[in-house]
Amino acid sequence: MPTTSRFNTTLPIARRRLLAGAAALGAAGAAASLPRPAFAATPLRVGYIPIIPMTQLYVLTGEGWAKDVGLALQTTSFQSGPAMIQALASGTLDVAYVGIGPAMIARSKGVKLKVVAANVIDQVALIGRGPLAKAMAGAASPAEGIKAFRAANGRLPKIGSLPAGSVPDTVLRYWMAEVAGIGADDVEIVGMGEQPLQQALLTGAIDGASILEPILTLVQSRLQDAAIIAKAGTMFPKQPGAVLVVTEDAIAGNRAAVADLVKLHIRATAFAKSNPDRTAELVTEIIGKGLVERDVMRAALTSDATTFVDDPRVILESTKRMQAFQQTLGQITEPVDVDALFDLSFHDAALGK
Repeated sequence: MPTTSRFNTTLPIARRRLLAGAAALGAAGAAASLPRPAFAATPLRVGYIPIIPMTQLYVLTGEGWAKDVGLALQTTSFQSGPAMIQALASGTLDVAYVGIGPAMIARSKGVKLKVVAANVIDQVALIGRGPLAKAMAGAASPAEGIKAFRAANGRLPKIGSLPAGSVPDTVLRYWMAEVAGIGADDVEIVGMGEQPLQQALLTGAIDGASILEPILTLVQSRLQDAAIIAKAGTMFPKQPGAVLVVTEDAIAGNRAAVADLVKLHIRATAFAKSNPDRTAELVTEIIGKGLVERDVMRAALTSDATTFVDDPRVILESTKRMQAFQQTLGQITEPVDVDALFDLSFHDAALGK
């Protein structure tokens, strides 16, 4: 279920007072004296999943940049990409910070949206705990490790991920089929939301997970028997991850606002790379408060499973590879024109190209 975020952006109190005073003096005087953003902030309804790959959103809202350029970002939290795509399809969202996998599936089903920026690459790693971590560490290959686990435990290893069609789920299945030589029937894959998955790992309800930060770092910090089985980048080389998606209706109706958002996204990417301490504060406030210690969050933000990018061209070719694989899974029955899915114009304009 979606939840309205506590970091929704609204018009500042000081500016509302300025507007009230301007109205008393007369419309003409107000037009001459007030800065442009004070007249009316442009609303954009933004959906996001509360995970690290959406860090750019937390930075640009937390630092107040959106308000500074006259954007009122009305943010709503979702537990999975497919749920957010439904909101995009119904017209209740203008913008989504979502995985490229669900974005492609949505486009294939007729949802009119565009990828205007990338967030991260190589974001998914495979973590194991207890018997699975031990079996994989002592094996000559991942496939042999799975066999050893089954022989020792008398059952299939249970590996969690986000729901089918999500990037972590697709990357796991790609790694099994194309890299590790592990059959689809050799493991039990369980799809769930991000918070239930983290809890399942910590309690031992699952043996491992194909997932993102901060879960990778947090679980290792709390469980001595947890270890990375397959590193980010090796499961699906240059894997595309989360992206900034905008509906075509929003682009047509608020192109200037979308352009401003992309500029802030690029600025936030640079900020996250160069200011890990402050970024950790902002991310912890939004997605980890009371759940993840700040030092754990900082470690997660600087791990090899967190590589921030913003140029959509970086993931263009790997997105095509991901779609081709999703077709083999039957998740995309009608392939999309990936080049048409991407709108590079906003990023190019922001960089003066």
